[in-house]
Amino acid sequence: MIATASTERFWTEEPGSRPGRRKIRTRIGGLHCSLCTGTIEQALGRLPGVEKVAVSLTHEQALVEFDPDRADPARLIQTLRDIGYTISDPTRLRSFEEEERDLVREARRFVAAVCLSLASLALIARTGSAWGLALAALMFATLTGFVFIVLRPSGRLIASAVAAGLGILTMILFGLHATGALGSITPWITALFAIILVFAVARHIQVMAFQALRRGILNQHVLLEIGAFAGLAGGAIGLAINQPGYPTASFFAVATMVCTYHIFSEWLSLIVKTRSSQAVKRLLDLQPELARVVRDGAEIEIPASDVVIGDLARIRPGERIPVDGTVIDGRSAIDQALVTGEPLPVEKAVGDAVVGGAINGTGTLLVRVTAIGEESFLRRVIRQVEDARALKPGVLHLVDRLLRVYTPIVLAIATGALILWLLVPTLVIGHPLVDRAVFAALTVLVMGYPCAVGISAPLSIVRGAGEAADRGILMRTGEAFQTFRQVSHVVLDKTGTLTEGKPVLQAIRAVGRLDEASLLGLVAAVEAGSEHPLARAIVGAAFERELDLPAVAEFQATPGKGISARHHGAEVLVGSPTFLRESGIDLSPVEADIRTEQEAGRTVIVAAENGTLTGLLALGDRLKPDAADAINTLRAAGLNVIMLTGDNASAAKKIAASAGIETVIAEVLPQDKAAAIRDLQRNGKVAMVGDGINDAPALMQADVGIAMGSGTDIAIEAADIVIMRPELALLPQARVISVRSYRKMVQNVALAFCFNGVGIPLAATGLINPVWAMIAMAASVTLIFINSLHGRASLFLGAVGGVGAAPAMPI
Repeated sequence: MIATASTERFWTEEPGSRPGRRKIRTRIGGLHCSLCTGTIEQALGRLPGVEKVAVSLTHEQALVEFDPDRADPARLIQTLRDIGYTISDPTRLRSFEEEERDLVREARRFVAAVCLSLASLALIARTGSAWGLALAALMFATLTGFVFIVLRPSGRLIASAVAAGLGILTMILFGLHATGALGSITPWITALFAIILVFAVARHIQVMAFQALRRGILNQHVLLEIGAFAGLAGGAIGLAINQPGYPTASFFAVATMVCTYHIFSEWLSLIVKTRSSQAVKRLLDLQPELARVVRDGAEIEIPASDVVIGDLARIRPGERIPVDGTVIDGRSAIDQALVTGEPLPVEKAVGDAVVGGAINGTGTLLVRVTAIGEESFLRRVIRQVEDARALKPGVLHLVDRLLRVYTPIVLAIATGALILWLLVPTLVIGHPLVDRAVFAALTVLVMGYPCAVGISAPLSIVRGAGEAADRGILMRTGEAFQTFRQVSHVVLDKTGTLTEGKPVLQAIRAVGRLDEASLLGLVAAVEAGSEHPLARAIVGAAFERELDLPAVAEFQATPGKGISARHHGAEVLVGSPTFLRESGIDLSPVEADIRTEQEAGRTVIVAAENGTLTGLLALGDRLKPDAADAINTLRAAGLNVIMLTGDNASAAKKIAASAGIETVIAEVLPQDKAAAIRDLQRNGKVAMVGDGINDAPALMQADVGIAMGSGTDIAIEAADIVIMRPELALLPQARVISVRSYRKMVQNVALAFCFNGVGIPLAATGLINPVWAMIAMAASVTLIFINSLHGRASLFLGAVGGVGAAPAMPI
């Protein structure tokens, strides 16, 4: 069921996990860190009737279970809007253009904040000071670079002109201040800059902080606004008392810079999420938008959403099947590899069931529709993926757990410092030290703002993502960087993952007067006119061996069974063992071979000439060339490698043995794969590698889902890591990158907390100017940048430089 507030839908609604309960799912925009997810969970969890709230930061989705008698979905959605987040349809991935607009808007907001902050710093620099001159040069370089990057989509000439203009304007402003030309109006100019930034450029932060406070939630937005308003208040006091030596301009500059660092953190977070998601296509692309149905004797084309149960749908050769149904007329080989994972086409005739998303072969089918909407196969799988996505537990780093109590602690220390510097001097010398009290409280807030902590993890992700991309690995989520290094089980699907996912000639046995080459040439000549995938595989094998195909004539196909033809006047039969038995051919010389090949999961083609058996061919899937080496590397790293497949046990075990896999879980239905992963998770973290729609729920259930880039869109969407090239050797490489990225993340977090651990107690003394506290915070951020991107600065510059550019297509 889809619930809407207007013609646009904002959430999906469906039955809950127990009777009398409902679930809604929605996509949330504006999430930046785990504090955001905590804010949402607290805000919704306090509403009457809400029983469970799960928010996925990396997939930007929320799943809420509630009692419909006590809670209204529209109110739940409105609460999310009130907090300051945007809401959209959870079944639709945002387009590249939409994401780029957000990224460009955030980047331009950051440029505006940088301009105001650096101009404010120029105005508080001491006249003629060397550091002020250096700051002016830094402003020119920074503004030129950032404005050029952000405005580049408008044209290089315009971007260069604007960047140069802003840099020159800032230099002029600094020069006027340095010569004393601005005089007493300097504090008023810094006040204007602070007001513009706090109340205009960063107004969205105020909204989110206000809504969080309304619900008794303390998060990073609240901490930021308290720091910004403390700076404004300190500056306002200076303007009011007009006391010589009072750092009025410094207070306003601090308010400006605090907002700038938060906007920078938001921009960086958006870059990380946007750049890691734009290689993913839409979730529902497999289901055709149109269906051809027969009504009142006429064939018409209608939207697939308008098809009803009982309709007759016509599927032509090569088309993707739009609905689930039963064949009532026609016969064809259906390619279900992308839907069910079966490597070989499946013959479908009258009475057989077909599923939406499969690709029709060379025949035309008339299908009676048996399931539509949420009850169709594709929709059921998609619903399982969405449930797993929303309920998937995020991996909370140490920094995430600490940030949940960090804000209250910083606010408590700042309040304590303010009270002490007001109370103690009053008791000792008879009057409070207002400027020292405000200095102490504001400096604690500045030192304690978790900007360095907040960007420490994203920066390590940027580095790891770029390093992975260089090798053809797409790391889609931050969890993947942490969790892949911790997995103890690696589960691999068979078809399309371990194997090539297409039929190839595996064995030939000639009987009688023909040798193997002659047998293959004769069968290829008979099959040359067929478009069936098995026929193409046989013909391809003959051409690979550079065989000359004999001349044959008088072709006659028996759908689903085989082909007859004539070669030098003799009748040649090629087809299934059943077809030849029905034609009176004695297959006793190869019966044992037929059983062996079929038990191994291969398709057997038998040939006869003039009523005499000439041999058999066996076709099946083939192990990828690098599979065995990749498995050996994973096992050498101490991982338990398992095959999980829907194929029969004997075929699965044969492939597994070739790859060096000892544990096989076979004959598992698509809907049961996620349950198999849950069983394995009782004994450690699990990584699942797959490529089909049938793998999607298991990919989401696993601690780390890994999709092959040649697989289905829905499998890729469900995964945390995408292997963009068909090379299993990239699996162990991805794990090595995960280990390195996590190590870098730990280093960043340690640096950030060391800075805060030393800086906050010093700030509480009131002996540190808030401006120097801000500079120290900037230094800590810079240090984390250097540590994160050491030797790989092009990763960040490449991500930033791509803003507004056309999307690159994956290779």
